[in-house]
Amino acid sequence: MGHEHRHRARSAGAAAAVAALLSASAFAQSPTFHVGRAPTAAELAAIDIDVTPDGRGLPSGSGTAAAGKTVYTNRCVTCHGPTGTEGPQDVLAGGQGTLKETPTSRPLKTVGSYWPYATTLWDYVRRAMPFDHPGTLTNDEVYSATAYVLFLNGLVGENDVLDKAALLRVKMPNRDGFVADPRPDVPPQKAPKKP
Repeated sequence: MGHEHRHRARSAGAAAAVAALLSASAFAQSPTFHVGRAPTAAELAAIDIDVTPDGRGLPSGSGTAAAGKTVYTNRCVTCHGPTGTEGPQDVLAGGQGTLKETPTSRPLKTVGSYWPYATTLWDYVRRAMPFDHPGTLTNDEVYSATAYVLFLNGLVGENDVLDKAALLRVKMPNRDGFVADPRPDVPPQKAPKKP
């Protein structure tokens, strides 16, 4: 009888603790504190900058690799080297064909060898580069820097204009190198629309 009583007491204590946590969480989220405010539409728009592989979210703008060379030289070369192959940070160019497994392979994951979508490169440059001042490039500078990195990988010409439509037409060498996630708890993803 004593064991059963302790078990009930322990269960009741656990239930009380869970109830306290849930009510504290609900209370902390309640608007009764009058601290802060809901963001404005402009504030939400400023942080709603995600770009998907199918190009949703790409803003207007354009650039060329020729213009991107200036952006790259001024903002990127310190970390990635003059040709995108030197580092000291991530190597951006080269490596095509190195991802195939062989007994002597040394895979080199670069934008040109690994990344599946050019839109992902554009999104990453916009959000995270340059490393010391992320998010400071204009849309045209992002298109230009993206064009330059793609040019370094032989994927676009130096004077090709890269804009939303052109970016979607860039076929990255490893686009088909990824497989679907087979885990049963991960819902299937729709493939991005073809440009």
